[in-house]
Amino acid sequence: MNDFIQEILIDEQEIDGICSKIAADISRDYANSQKKLLLLCILKGSVVFMGELMKKITVPVEIDFMKVSSYGSGTSSAGKINILLDLHRGDLEDIDIVIVEDIIDSGRTLSHLTEYLKLKGAHSVRTCTLLDKPSRREVNFNADYVGKIIPDKFVIGFGLDYDEKYRALPFVGVLRPEYVKN
Repeated sequence: MNDFIQEILIDEQEIDGICSKIAADISRDYANSQKKLLLLCILKGSVVFMGELMKKITVPVEIDFMKVSSYGSGTSSAGKINILLDLHRGDLEDIDIVIVEDIIDSGRTLSHLTEYLKLKGAHSVRTCTLLDKPSRREVNFNADYVGKIIPDKFVIGFGLDYDEKYRALPFVGVLRPEYVKN
């Protein structure tokens, strides 16, 4: 194991199972929809998860991206939601959006984006996350599709980073505390 990894929390096989389960749920829920299904990836952490998820969805699906900032440097949350790259479409009333996120901590980002996209006119907005830390929730928010509930540990890999490092790991691991600057 790499010296910066304290433990592997979710291995490649479990991640594959999570992606398959969520994709099956999304495929079932949108099988009879007359609207376009859009997976909306929140950059950058969700790219790997969305890439795996979309390969397993069995209904027609489009993809798009938003970039939202809610973190400061390192592990500290800024507490403010900044939209750095917005979704621009003229057909939102014909779109069912599933926001794809890597992890939910406070819940502020997805709560904000859900309401924001509804106000922009989306037909429907649901949320999907690979990982959920409900112990860190600061707002009343629950995702529609949740891969795995995890403890309050700082995790990296499968798109999740620490200061832009470790995203390419094929598993989700816990970063050793000595590698985290506070």
